[in-house]
Amino acid sequence: MDDETDRDRAHRAWRNAERIKRLSDELIKIGPWGLGLDGVLAWVPVAGTVYSLGCAGLLLYEGVKAKAAPWTLTRMAAYMAINSAMSDVPVVGWAMDTLFRGQFMAANALQKDIEARHGPAEAQALDPRWRPVARPVSRPSP
Repeated sequence: MDDETDRDRAHRAWRNAERIKRLSDELIKIGPWGLGLDGVLAWVPVAGTVYSLGCAGLLLYEGVKAKAAPWTLTRMAAYMAINSAMSDVPVVGWAMDTLFRGQFMAANALQKDIEARHGPAEAQALDPRWRPVARPVSRPSP
Protein backbone atom coordinates (compact mmCIF):
# COMPACT_ATOMS: atom_id res chain seq x y z
CA MET A 1 0.00 0.00 0.00
CA ASP A 2 1.31 3.44 -0.93
CA ASP A 3 1.15 6.05 1.84
CA GLU A 4 2.33 8.88 -0.42
CA THR A 5 -0.18 11.75 -0.67
CA ASP A 6 -0.92 13.62 -3.89
CA ARG A 7 1.00 16.59 -2.48
CA ASP A 8 4.05 14.44 -1.65
CA ARG A 9 4.00 12.86 -5.11
CA ALA A 10 3.67 16.26 -6.78
CA HIS A 11 6.59 17.63 -4.77
CA ARG A 12 8.67 14.61 -5.72
CA ALA A 13 7.82 15.34 -9.37
CA TRP A 14 8.90 18.97 -8.77
CA ARG A 15 12.31 17.79 -7.51
CA ASN A 16 12.72 15.32 -10.39
CA ALA A 17 11.88 18.08 -12.88
CA GLU A 18 14.55 20.25 -11.21
CA ARG A 19 17.12 17.49 -11.66
CA ILE A 20 16.26 17.05 -15.34
CA LYS A 21 16.34 20.80 -15.86
CA ARG A 22 19.79 21.11 -14.31
CA LEU A 23 21.23 18.10 -16.11
CA SER A 24 19.81 19.10 -19.49
CA ASP A 25 20.30 22.84 -19.55
CA GLU A 26 22.22 24.13 -16.54
CA LEU A 27 25.37 22.10 -15.89
CA ILE A 28 27.43 25.14 -16.84
CA LYS A 29 25.91 28.56 -16.10
CA ILE A 30 26.99 31.51 -18.24
CA GLY A 31 25.08 34.52 -16.95
CA PRO A 32 21.37 33.94 -17.64
CA TRP A 33 22.22 31.10 -20.05
CA GLY A 34 23.20 27.57 -19.34
CA LEU A 35 24.58 24.57 -21.13
CA GLY A 36 23.90 20.96 -20.25
CA LEU A 37 23.77 17.50 -21.74
CA ASP A 38 21.05 18.45 -24.19
CA GLY A 39 23.21 21.14 -25.79
CA VAL A 40 26.29 18.94 -25.94
CA LEU A 41 24.52 15.82 -27.19
CA ALA A 42 22.74 17.86 -29.86
CA TRP A 43 26.00 17.70 -31.82
CA VAL A 44 26.12 13.89 -31.69
CA PRO A 45 23.84 12.43 -34.38
CA VAL A 46 21.05 10.26 -32.95
CA ALA A 47 22.27 10.72 -29.34
CA GLY A 48 20.74 14.20 -29.10
CA THR A 49 17.37 12.97 -30.33
CA VAL A 50 17.42 9.93 -28.05
CA TYR A 51 18.31 12.12 -25.05
CA SER A 52 15.60 14.67 -25.89
CA LEU A 53 12.94 12.00 -26.30
CA GLY A 54 14.02 10.31 -23.06
CA CYS A 55 13.76 13.58 -21.14
CA ALA A 56 10.40 14.25 -22.75
CA GLY A 57 9.13 10.88 -21.60
CA LEU A 58 10.41 11.37 -18.06
CA LEU A 59 9.01 14.89 -17.71
CA LEU A 60 5.62 13.92 -19.12
CA TYR A 61 5.53 10.85 -16.86
CA GLU A 62 6.24 13.10 -13.86
CA GLY A 63 3.53 15.49 -15.04
CA VAL A 64 0.95 12.73 -15.30
CA LYS A 65 1.91 11.28 -11.90
CA ALA A 66 1.68 14.77 -10.36
CA LYS A 67 -1.76 15.18 -11.98
CA ALA A 68 -0.71 18.32 -13.86
CA ALA A 69 -3.38 20.23 -15.77
CA PRO A 70 -3.97 19.11 -19.37
CA TRP A 71 -2.84 22.53 -20.65
CA THR A 72 0.46 22.16 -18.76
CA LEU A 73 1.04 18.69 -20.21
CA THR A 74 0.26 20.02 -23.71
CA ARG A 75 2.74 22.90 -23.32
CA MET A 76 5.39 20.51 -22.00
CA ALA A 77 4.87 18.16 -24.95
CA ALA A 78 5.11 21.07 -27.41
CA TYR A 79 8.40 22.31 -25.92
CA MET A 80 9.84 18.82 -26.02
CA ALA A 81 8.60 18.11 -29.57
CA ILE A 82 10.26 21.28 -30.84
CA ASN A 83 13.45 20.42 -28.98
CA SER A 84 13.53 16.87 -30.34
CA ALA A 85 12.72 17.95 -33.91
CA MET A 86 15.68 20.35 -33.94
CA SER A 87 18.02 17.48 -33.04
CA ASP A 88 17.21 15.81 -36.37
CA VAL A 89 18.47 18.71 -38.54
CA PRO A 90 22.26 18.62 -39.05
CA VAL A 91 24.38 21.64 -38.04
CA VAL A 92 21.73 24.42 -38.08
CA GLY A 93 19.26 22.31 -36.07
CA TRP A 94 22.00 21.20 -33.69
CA ALA A 95 23.01 24.82 -33.08
CA MET A 96 19.37 25.80 -32.49
CA ASP A 97 18.92 22.82 -30.16
CA THR A 98 21.97 23.92 -28.17
CA LEU A 99 20.36 27.34 -27.62
CA PHE A 100 16.72 26.23 -27.23
CA ARG A 101 16.11 25.14 -23.65
CA GLY A 102 13.14 22.84 -24.19
CA GLN A 103 13.67 20.65 -21.12
CA PHE A 104 14.14 23.77 -18.99
CA MET A 105 10.88 25.29 -20.23
CA ALA A 106 8.93 22.02 -19.88
CA ALA A 107 10.27 21.46 -16.35
CA ASN A 108 9.41 25.05 -15.38
CA ALA A 109 5.86 24.63 -16.68
CA LEU A 110 5.45 21.49 -14.55
CA GLN A 111 6.98 23.12 -11.48
CA LYS A 112 4.70 26.17 -11.74
CA ASP A 113 1.65 23.92 -12.10
CA ILE A 114 2.67 21.96 -9.00
CA GLU A 115 3.35 25.11 -6.96
CA ALA A 116 -0.03 26.59 -7.96
CA ARG A 117 -1.89 23.48 -6.77
CA HIS A 118 0.22 22.24 -3.85
CA GLY A 119 2.40 25.15 -2.77
CA PRO A 120 6.18 25.24 -2.95
CA ALA A 121 8.08 22.00 -2.47
CA GLU A 122 9.66 21.86 0.97
CA ALA A 123 13.04 20.63 -0.26
CA GLN A 124 13.40 22.89 -3.28
CA ALA A 125 17.06 23.65 -2.55
CA LEU A 126 19.15 20.85 -3.97
CA ASP A 127 22.86 20.48 -3.42
CA PRO A 128 25.19 20.05 -6.40
CA ARG A 129 24.95 16.26 -6.06
CA TRP A 130 21.18 16.62 -6.63
CA ARG A 131 20.04 15.25 -3.33
CA PRO A 132 18.00 17.18 -0.80
CA VAL A 133 20.26 19.25 1.40
CA ALA A 134 20.98 17.44 4.66
CA ARG A 135 20.18 19.52 7.70
CA PRO A 136 22.64 19.17 10.60
CA VAL A 137 21.21 17.52 13.67
CA SER A 138 21.41 19.81 16.68
CA ARG A 139 22.58 18.05 19.78
CA PRO A 140 22.42 19.40 23.28
CA SER A 141 25.78 20.42 24.66
CA PRO A 142 27.05 18.33 27.59
